[in-house]
Amino acid sequence: MKPTEIAHLVRLEVALDLRQRAAWAGMLLYVISAVYTAYLTVKGSLGTSTWNALFWIILLFAAFNALARSFQREDAGRQLYLYTLVDPRSVVLARALYNAVTMVVLSLLSLLVFSLLMGTAPLASANVGQFVLAVVLGGIGFAAVLTLISAIAARAGNGIGLMAILGFPLVLPLLLTVMRASKLALDGVAWSVTSTYFGGIVLLDIITVTLAWILFPYLWRD
Repeated sequence: MKPTEIAHLVRLEVALDLRQRAAWAGMLLYVISAVYTAYLTVKGSLGTSTWNALFWIILLFAAFNALARSFQREDAGRQLYLYTLVDPRSVVLARALYNAVTMVVLSLLSLLVFSLLMGTAPLASANVGQFVLAVVLGGIGFAAVLTLISAIAARAGNGIGLMAILGFPLVLPLLLTVMRASKLALDGVAWSVTSTYFGGIVLLDIITVTLAWILFPYLWRD
């Protein structure tokens, strides 16, 4: 595994997405549609807990929608080509890195759209910096977990269905932790209290990336 391999593979991911700009448009349309539907349903101010929970539910499904295609768009020929050129660990780390950047951008855009339509009242007394940090770390965590699940599902040959079955149980601990951290941030709780939850999120992210780094070569050779 070489840093240059990872850099080249990340550039390849960027080039592929630039050719498929409709994919990004689809992700943004999904978020806007989901938030607008929620807005039409509630039509009023939400409590802090409900506002927070609704945001993370929408972001979770947006993450599944955005990252389900991570390993689905490659045919057998391209996989074999990469197999002969690069270390499989470079492939999964490059994919996880690119997906993390994608999710950070998508998470921040989702927060912007959600705040515009659902109101910013819960942010009035919040520690906004901590909340944005929770959103960023949560997006990175979703990317790490779903990249690994997408690789497993793609190799099993039943991508979308298997990803849905495996994804939710594995992402649930991260989801609960990040929801708790963001709720405390919205309540304006001091960093000395919330740091435990943020540390847990970072630890879960590291564990997931490590598992992907260890397991992916075996999936790759299958």
